[in-house]
Amino acid sequence: MWHALVRDTRFFALLTTLDRDLAEQTRTLGCACGGRLHQAHYPRKPRGGPADLSPDQERRFSFCCAREGCRRRRTPPSLRFLGRRVYFGVVVVVVTTLAHGVTSRRAEALRSELGVDRRTLVRWRQWWRAEFPTSAFWRERRARFSPPIAVAGLPATLLERFAAVGEPAGIVSLLRFLAPL
Repeated sequence: MWHALVRDTRFFALLTTLDRDLAEQTRTLGCACGGRLHQAHYPRKPRGGPADLSPDQERRFSFCCAREGCRRRRTPPSLRFLGRRVYFGVVVVVVTTLAHGVTSRRAEALRSELGVDRRTLVRWRQWWRAEFPTSAFWRERRARFSPPIAVAGLPATLLERFAAVGEPAGIVSLLRFLAPL
């Protein structure tokens, strides 16, 4: 099941490797001004992952232009982190899918297993139902799906398009799709 993936350190190691590849592609491209990019990685304290993650797996890859006067930061897309959210991206997707129709029993189980509060679940559901469907990101990409994705069932309906239940390759594909967020 999906919840086992959230506790799998090998899965998080895979996501870190994929993020490292994306970071290397960004570094190779350089800055828009033509300057070289230097490492400017920074630590994150994400929630919801396995307890035994290495500090490297909690580091957000980022770069800074070396050219004096520019110094712009370039942060590549990430499969581990979903924007500025405190929880790992996979946790936000999987837990919101599992919490579809949040009941007291489900909320309590998710809180005890992953430390996700009921209010956080409600906020995530609200984001998937109200903010995500109106985002420029989704408006641009929703046409790729035929038949259309049912917005009322997000993120479960989106997850169904990318993967059979419990398959890591499918969730990785979904995280790749969401990475530009």
